[in-house]
Amino acid sequence: MDTVDNDLYRDVTEFARSTPEWVHTLAEIGTEAGLLLLMAVAVAVWWGNRRTGARKVALALLVPVTTAIAYGISEVVKSLVDEERPCRAVHGAVTSLAACPPHGDWSFPSNHATLAAALATGIVLARRALVWAVLPLALLVAFSRVFLGVHYPHDVAAGLLLGVVVALLGGLLLVRPATGLVERAERGRLRVLVKA
Repeated sequence: MDTVDNDLYRDVTEFARSTPEWVHTLAEIGTEAGLLLLMAVAVAVWWGNRRTGARKVALALLVPVTTAIAYGISEVVKSLVDEERPCRAVHGAVTSLAACPPHGDWSFPSNHATLAAALATGIVLARRALVWAVLPLALLVAFSRVFLGVHYPHDVAAGLLLGVVVALLGGLLLVRPATGLVERAERGRLRVLVKA
């Protein structure tokens, strides 16, 4: 059965096939490198926020927590939905640029998009000025999953939404208790981790 999503998947993957080989390599490396870069930015924000007060430190320390929660939810949803990867399911599509993940490594939602969105959202909560750097990077990581042919567009959209919602809710709901923990840590042996 053809759907708008299948057509969009075909359009993106056919465009991807028409790009030079170096673009394929960049997309494949960039998928993982983008996540690593977002993680590095999160660490830098935490380190820098030690000068800005307990609440900002707490928000920075919540980035890996909310990202891990978003990833866990994504994995649960994947196991419940059991959506086959488009690189196997879409008839008439060009072969994906990346190796198609094995059967049982389900498609919906995209874990990479979830992680990228959760990291970027958490970073923005902790340091708003970085929105212009981390938002495009998260969107590029997410788009690369369709470009490489391993996810449908709706997988990526759902992953982005899941990451944003979990990071926002987690950050807003957990910031008060996390700030209290940071304030206690400022008076103890872990002071160097939470205060410059």
